[in-house]
Amino acid sequence: MNRRSMLTALGASALVNSEGQGATPPNTFLELQTWRLHNSAEGQGARLAEYLEHGLVPALARAGAKLCGAFANIIAPDGPYYVTLAEYASLAGFGTAVAELRTNGAHRAALEKLNAGAGAPFVRMESSLLRSFDKMPAAVLTDPADKHAPRIFELRTYESPSFVALTRKVGMFNDAEMGIFERLGMRPVFFGETVVGPRQPNLTYMLSYDDLAARDALWRAFGKAGLDGQMPPADRPAAVVDAALGYVAQSPSPLMLAPLEDLLGLAEQPNLPGTIDEHPNWRRRFPLPADQILEQPAAGRRLRRLNERRS
Repeated sequence: MNRRSMLTALGASALVNSEGQGATPPNTFLELQTWRLHNSAEGQGARLAEYLEHGLVPALARAGAKLCGAFANIIAPDGPYYVTLAEYASLAGFGTAVAELRTNGAHRAALEKLNAGAGAPFVRMESSLLRSFDKMPAAVLTDPADKHAPRIFELRTYESPSFVALTRKVGMFNDAEMGIFERLGMRPVFFGETVVGPRQPNLTYMLSYDDLAARDALWRAFGKAGLDGQMPPADRPAAVVDAALGYVAQSPSPLMLAPLEDLLGLAEQPNLPGTIDEHPNWRRRFPLPADQILEQPAAGRRLRRLNERRS
């Protein structure tokens, strides 16, 4: 899985409960666009936001499509940028919308206005087309006319080593993982398999939270496990490892597994899903002979901690 990007809504987009909405609609197609910007006197962010609201939204509506949401990055590499999510009933509907955007006079006027300011209106736009998953055939967002505070969104992409593996992964999401997200309060917005776009085969999905308090709650939970509640310096990761193991050890489950990599505090994970040759999956050597691993002070300290929490 690639690095996560935290996003916050530009407009008034919010999640709604998808239960009780009647018969399941057919799969839709989702267009995910990333609008690269730079901070300058050109005012790219404000100009683009105005175009999205007053130009793109009505143009898509005229074509029978819709702009589900617009988002601005707050924690992500290569910012600043906006992300837009548009939904089409079918591939034919996508074609109709493309024709509308190219020929409609009102939309062309909106593009002219976007381009009329000083300098470039944006740096580049990247686009991917996704097919929605069976268990979530449409994006779940409220009507943009509903006013509320901006929320936090998390965009994730999972790259598979083959299309066969991707099919299995999509099945896992449909059969179980979507429900797990819901139970944990990680509210899904959409799930889609990329059909046009880079780095295939892959799938992309988005989760939503009211705010960043979920992250704070995680650190408070770590605090109960032995951390002081504050993020430790980057050069002291051992405190996080100790707290994480202590926290998991408090689980009422009768069985707990602690990987040797965690007991030693190793940075490299034994397996990196979605890779074949890029990572030595399940064949990375430990830095010490097997009979010396548990004799290391850090491993011994963590084992004692586990025994205390499990007793």
